[in-house]
Amino acid sequence: QVQLVESGGGLVQAGGSLRLSCAASGRTFNSYTMGWFRQAPGKEREFVAAIIRNTGITYYSDSVKGRFTISRDNAKNTVYLLMNSLKPEDTAVYSCAAGRVSGSVVAGSSYPYWGQGTQVTVSS
Repeated sequence: QVQLVESGGGLVQAGGSLRLSCAASGRTFNSYTMGWFRQAPGKEREFVAAIIRNTGITYYSDSVKGRFTISRDNAKNTVYLLMNSLKPEDTAVYSCAAGRVSGSVVAGSSYPYWGQGTQVTVSS
């Protein structure tokens, strides 16, 4: 069992930056692939970024590539999402997820563990 707690959300102007954090419980954090997903009001949840267990290989959605950076600190059991050049369309609830993913890292169904989410609002 893994428990995830996100923090770092808030209100920011377009063009600004935020860094989200996701702290995980447990002693096997480095064995999990970690993902960030977001869901805007009235829209389906969408993949944002993932960092693969053991290798540290990263994946990004086209909509955030070049602006967002996912990273992890295994010593602190924490994964981060640095978001630069934020746009109003980035407004959503951002959730982190963990799983020993053997299939698609962009599919939410690949992750059995989820945090409660943190709100990010970007004003124009």
